[in-house]
Amino acid sequence: MLRTSLIVLAAALAVAATGCAKKPVAKDPNDTSLTGAKVRRGVKVSDELARVCKIQFENTDKAPKFDFDEAALLPEDRAVLEQVAKCVTEGPMKGRKLALVGRADPRGETMYNLALGEHRADSVRVYLAKLGVGEDKMVLTSRGELDAEGSDEETWKTDRRVDIALN
Repeated sequence: MLRTSLIVLAAALAVAATGCAKKPVAKDPNDTSLTGAKVRRGVKVSDELARVCKIQFENTDKAPKFDFDEAALLPEDRAVLEQVAKCVTEGPMKGRKLALVGRADPRGETMYNLALGEHRADSVRVYLAKLGVGEDKMVLTSRGELDAEGSDEETWKTDRRVDIALN
């Protein structure tokens, strides 16, 4: 079911890419604004957001950020997202916009991976919206496999995530 939905989404993205697709959050493909950010399973929170919001992370192992071909949030993702939501709805970053960038490992077709990254980012968006973050305060995009660094199952795990930064 997820695969069929993603194929349909990939086709829609292909049409959108011809003229009205959203630009990636990183203006420069070499942008390292999230380098060194705090990564915990499905989400990667920028250092700035983690510092200002005083986000507490659980100690987790090197388990996959998202399971292969999946976009479901895990409990530890929800705990981090709750802290992010509180920070941007009532905390020091109240009213600030968030960039949600979905990512995938390099396996699969490019358009499929872009769609999967968008589906993962949308999972985060839906959860943050349920926690009170306004839809107009989130910019969703996908980089798919474009910045993937993994080369085997162990390292692909870190490619399957959603990056969250102040926009």
